Amino acid sequence: MPQKQKPKSWTELKQAGNECFKTGQYGDATSLYSQAIKELEKSNKKNPEDLAILYSNRAASYLKDGNCSECVKDCDTSLQLFPFNVKSLLRRAAAYEALERYRHAYIDYKTALQIDCNIAAAHDGTNRMTKALTEADGPSWREKLPPIPTVPLSVREKLAQQAAGSGPKANPAPQQNGIKKTDKPAPSDKDMKKAQALKEEGNSLVKKGEHKKAIEKYSQSLKLNPNEITTYTNRALCYLSVKQYRDAVRDCSEALRMDGGNVKALYRRAQAHKELKLETSDQVDL
Repeated sequence: MPQKQKPKSWTELKQAGNECFKTGQYGDATSLYSQAIKELEKSNKKNPEDLAILYSNRAASYLKDGNCSECVKDCDTSLQLFPFNVKSLLRRAAAYEALERYRHAYIDYKTALQIDCNIAAAHDGTNRMTKALTEADGPSWREKLPPIPTVPLSVREKLAQQAAGSGPKANPAPQQNGIKKTDKPAPSDKDMKKAQALKEEGNSLVKKGEHKKAIEKYSQSLKLNPNEITTYTNRALCYLSVKQYRDAVRDCSEALRMDGGNVKALYRRAQAHKELKLETSDQVDL
């Protein structure tokens, strides 16, 4: 009789999940982390910090797959088990940002900076959220924020020592200084200014719900400056709104070619793929 294969331990499953994450197999990584969580929860040696890291790692996989709602849920659980875990805060902040829940993202970025004031992703995220909230709520936007948690000094010292941490090193927030060089020629200053003006016109049309007109403005802008990532992700949002899902996928893929960690592009491409699958499931087999 063949011997039964011994079930893998949670540490082996976690390591396999980390390997899948490193090679971009985020769905497989999610599955392996889920199995590791079940195994650890069944064991007698359940350590809250180990469990928190597994949830945080699974959150990173969800984030890379564009499943931002599940990422937030896993980060919530991770932070309950291991309060003020920097990676969980940054991943949740990035997910909130992609979901356009800018106040919550701002709080998480600011909390992370209390623990380590040298985190570039948190500084960049805080700056983006400040700009977005100022545009949305005006100069008094800070009055509408929930309270920012105070990180105790003892916790800050402990977490600063653990900053290297374990698990996959995800870049949770889109960082402009991490953008790949493109093979497209750099536009002139004149073209860049004109492209920016057209992009802003597109943004104004989006706010009015005029997505088709906004697509035209973004398209004109990209002809002048094809290297502006946010114009692609903005146009992708419009394509989603008018149900042009393949065009949304194309724009997100172009944005990700230039910045592989762009959360909005990942999230919107995942939304478009989901809609395309639904369309396919509605068709009969011939």
